[in-house]
Amino acid sequence: MALVPFDDRDGFIWWDGKLIPWREAKLHVLTHGLHYASAVFEGERAYGGNIFKLRPHTDRLISSARLLGFEIPYTAEQIDTACIETMKANNLTDAYIRPLAWRGSEQLGVSAQQTKVHLMIACWTWPDYFGSDRMKGIRLNISDWRRPHPQTAPIASKAAGLYMIGTLSKHKAEAEGFEEALMYTWDGFVAEGTSANIFFVKDGKIHTPVTDCFLNGITRQTVIALAKARGIEVIERQIKPEELSSFSECFLTGTAAEVTPVRQIGTDIHYTPGKLTETLLNDYTALVRMSPEEVEKHAA
Repeated sequence: MALVPFDDRDGFIWWDGKLIPWREAKLHVLTHGLHYASAVFEGERAYGGNIFKLRPHTDRLISSARLLGFEIPYTAEQIDTACIETMKANNLTDAYIRPLAWRGSEQLGVSAQQTKVHLMIACWTWPDYFGSDRMKGIRLNISDWRRPHPQTAPIASKAAGLYMIGTLSKHKAEAEGFEEALMYTWDGFVAEGTSANIFFVKDGKIHTPVTDCFLNGITRQTVIALAKARGIEVIERQIKPEELSSFSECFLTGTAAEVTPVRQIGTDIHYTPGKLTETLLNDYTALVRMSPEEVEKHAA
């Protein structure tokens, strides 16, 4: 399949308060966000014209920016509206939406107190992240990189700089024939994938790592609620690498990944994507197709 560059597409991008033609969305090479990673973003999906959990994503975007020391110059209501307007301008109903806020080019140095904060929103069609045969399961290698100590990075933010080791990890995984990588925490416990949280199943119970040094994903929170609604016990705890072979099922969750079964970790740990994973996948698929009002009622 031919690669379609993201800077050469038809459509519109919301940029600092207005929709502009896609190809005109440009910034200067001396932008602080590019040099010093002073940028935060969100990943959202729309299903049937409704952006799933739009406000929680918007709230996290604003919170992420504050954790990086800057304020996005738009309210949550304005950002929500802009996301919806962007999707409509591009005639999309099922789409991936990417808001991004960053410091501009007024100053270039570690200190950037006088920079202007920008916000853009783009959207495009993005099919299943790991392919349409979801229940086949994907394969993970084990990354050489670890999630940082919470005193070394703003781990509760969805910040651009935190994804550098994710890219390094995923590139090595793909070079070795895997689809994704499993990352450990700074102190050696199981953490997550490069951009998705991880869950395991054992004796009908779900086990998932505590999010003490990485993002507590919105999809993660949603799937935990779905499991509890079915009476499935969810145990959040530190998981040791030597425990990986003791689980019967494994799956990833994230806006892009949605609910994706895992069939292998490393070279010798194998799982069979099973009934519990499939049940939560189906529950999640049904939930994201509900109206925002139905989703809110379901959460209550």
